[in-house]
This record gives sequence, structure tokens and C-alpha cells, in this order.
Amino acid sequence: MNWLVGLISGFLGGLLGGLLGVGGGIIMIPLMTWLAKVTQHQAHGTSLVAIAFTASVAAATYLFQGNADWMRAALVAVSAIFTARLGALFAHSLPERRLRRAFGCLIAFASLMLIFKSYVPGPGGPLSPWASAVIFLLIGCATGFLSGMMGVGGGVVMVPLMVMLAGMGQHLAQGTSLLAMVPISISGAFTHYRLGNVRKDIAWGLAAGALAGGFLGAVSAGALPDAYLRVIFAAVGIWMALRYLRS
Repeated sequence: MNWLVGLISGFLGGLLGGLLGVGGGIIMIPLMTWLAKVTQHQAHGTSLVAIAFTASVAAATYLFQGNADWMRAALVAVSAIFTARLGALFAHSLPERRLRRAFGCLIAFASLMLIFKSYVPGPGGPLSPWASAVIFLLIGCATGFLSGMMGVGGGVVMVPLMVMLAGMGQHLAQGTSLLAMVPISISGAFTHYRLGNVRKDIAWGLAAGALAGGFLGAVSAGALPDAYLRVIFAAVGIWMALRYLRS
């Protein structure tokens, strides 16, 4: 039965991930804790396994459409793969209740950032190569830690920051986020696996569903305007955050 929960959770998470440029953990983690009754720590670790598959297939689709930046994704990934391990170790040390609350706060914060994106001053013009490199390395440090800690791909933070700080379009930010997410999620998943936070009985179904959902979501995203994507991203994020904080 757990493999079926994993398959459904992975498909829905992958669909959201491919559509919005995130890993899909904000869907997969709640479904695993509610339906399969896994612990919060196990849900975070197992989610990262599936995110590696979601990000791979979705990033390839975005890249084929010309909506991903290899260089910027590499800058994010270089710093993030190290901090993802630190985030996973930190999550393992937290009580489950505090980890759940932190997860809800993260989703709410990222969603609000995207809602108010239009009212936040952008970079004000083209960034110099050095300034751009520093910004993307810092984005990688922050999102890597949060990815490892929260069991998400980091897109809930990467996408708004890329849009606001680097002036990227929504589609390009989503594709670049997914591309960087592949090594980030692998690093975090490996650390969680060594800590015993990966449920193998769910992970295989989760990965299979994530592959199918990620491809479908990425293909669908190309047909939607930027504004629609921001509204969907924010609405889903706030709903999930409220569910977590109320519980």
C-alpha cells in the first residue's frame, strides 16, 4: 500500500514541481505524513530522493525549450551541495514538532515573497558578471541548507530570489532552479539516507510518479504566462503553510 501512496504523492509532487520550478516537496511531504504515517524526518529524506528524479526530467524539458541557464545553475549548485548536507544534519537534530513548524513557515515566507515580487525593487539594471556570480553563489548557500533541512528542492526560495535579485523571468528562473536542484537534492538525499531518514518502501513509487508528473508539469508550464505561474505558486504554498501551522 505504501508504494501506491508513494506513486500518487510522487506524481502530484512532480506535476507541481515541473509546473512551478520547484522540487514538489511541499506536496509530497504532507501526503507522506498524512497518508503513509511516516515521521516528518523520514518524509523529508524520502522526498529528496524523488526530487532528484523530478528535477532531472523537468530541467531537461525546460532546457530543451530554452528556459534554463547552465552557468547560473552551476553557480547555485556549487555552493548548495555543501550546505545541503549541513541542512540535513541540522534537520536530524530537531524535534519533529519544530521541524513541522519550520516547514510551514518556509512555505509561507516563499509564497509571500512571490506575491509581493512586483512591489520589491529589482536589480535596477544588468548585473556585472562578478555581482551576478556572488548573488547566485549566495542563493546556492541559502537554498542548499534549506533543501537539506526541509526535504524540498529549494525552488520555493530559489525561484523568488532569482526573479527579484537577478531580474530573471519566471520561466527562466524555474528552469534554472530545476537544473541546479539535481545535484542539490542528491547531496541532501544521500546524507538523509545515511541518517536512516529514507523509506525505501515508498521511495521507488515516489520516484516513478515524480518522473511522470515532472515531465507533464514542465511541458504544461511553457503554455502558461508568468503571472499565472506566480499566482498558482503562491496560492498552493499559502494553503499548505496554513495546514502545517494549524496542525
